[in-house]
Amino acid sequence: MIITIGGQIASGKTTLAKRISEKFNLKHISAGIVMREMAKEKGMSLIEFSRYMEENPGIDKEIDMRQKKLSKQGNCVVDGRLSAYFIDPDLKIWLTAPVVVRAKRAMGRDNFKNINDAVEKIKQRESSEKKRYMQFYEIDLEDMKIYDLIINTGKWDVSGMCEISYAAVEKLIK
Repeated sequence: MIITIGGQIASGKTTLAKRISEKFNLKHISAGIVMREMAKEKGMSLIEFSRYMEENPGIDKEIDMRQKKLSKQGNCVVDGRLSAYFIDPDLKIWLTAPVVVRAKRAMGRDNFKNINDAVEKIKQRESSEKKRYMQFYEIDLEDMKIYDLIINTGKWDVSGMCEISYAAVEKLIK
């Protein structure tokens, strides 16, 4: 079984992927972790790295191909905004939430001065990604028709998000 989890920045992709991975004994593959590692290697913030990636399409493609290669073994959960486009999963999940909710979540993991700074940086990064994905892949991140399940994680807490997703996975298993 292969499950992809896409979603907006700080919508809960990695959290959900880890939980599904643990519950169903699946390997976890994360595009976000790969991207953060690459930004750190270059001594850049995520915003700086996103802008850098606009001029260097090979980086996005490298991240995508790493995910694809790792997922070929099956029995995995892959989290990343474009994962559903490059992998042939059994279940495609998309997570969304209002930007202020996501900014509050991101405050705990990224270096933001305050909530307004977090909102602005998230919007900048999302704008950069939307531009890159359309330019390099002709993928419109606002088009949700490829997803099997869309969850507003601003409405559901982690437990609720997981329960909804677990139910979908269990239906697939049966």
